[in-house]
Amino acid sequence: MSFAREGLLFIVIAALIAAGTFAFALNRRSWPLWLAAVVLVVVAIWVAYFFRDPERTGERGEHIVIAPADGKVVQVTEVDEPAFLKEKAIRISIFMNVFNVHVNRYPVSGVVRYVQYNPGKFMNAAAEKASLENEQSSVGIETGSNRVLVRQIAGLIARRIVTYSTNGAHVQQGDRMGIIRFGSRVDVFLPASARPRVRVGETTFAGVTVVAELSGQ
Repeated sequence: MSFAREGLLFIVIAALIAAGTFAFALNRRSWPLWLAAVVLVVVAIWVAYFFRDPERTGERGEHIVIAPADGKVVQVTEVDEPAFLKEKAIRISIFMNVFNVHVNRYPVSGVVRYVQYNPGKFMNAAAEKASLENEQSSVGIETGSNRVLVRQIAGLIARRIVTYSTNGAHVQQGDRMGIIRFGSRVDVFLPASARPRVRVGETTFAGVTVVAELSGQ
């Protein structure tokens, strides 16, 4: 299994702490220390699991939009999107819990035309106003005649958003876009003419699940 590079330091630290506690427990022959060591091993395994970065393959195409994140669809709604699309848009919101893969992927191929980071609050990422008020990083992509905006949103315990995108970069559908640490949400904004293919409550897998179809390019 491969791991996201942003998590390697956390994985090493967690493993060293668990190993050190085991060594200390062995030296002291203390049951409380043994219990603590077992708990820390479980934590170290979870940290490694959290930062897993599996390869993903699936349907690709210029008329489809694939999920940018693993998680659960919490909203499919029409909104105003003034930052990049600058018009009415369909927003598909995907909530990631701490057990989901947190590596995010580009939903479409195209050219990055907009990259914006906004500091903000750390409210529950599933809340409606989190898309406006929480800390976030937005990436706008021109794909044919359409524009698509992806927004990484911090949550209650997410404190680090990483985005690899740079203005002018040519990106490929399904490639890695970034990562959010420890629970959060990703919104994808599509033209109002797009046809959603997911509903609230459904589970998505980044780089695999088709979430919408775009109109002709």
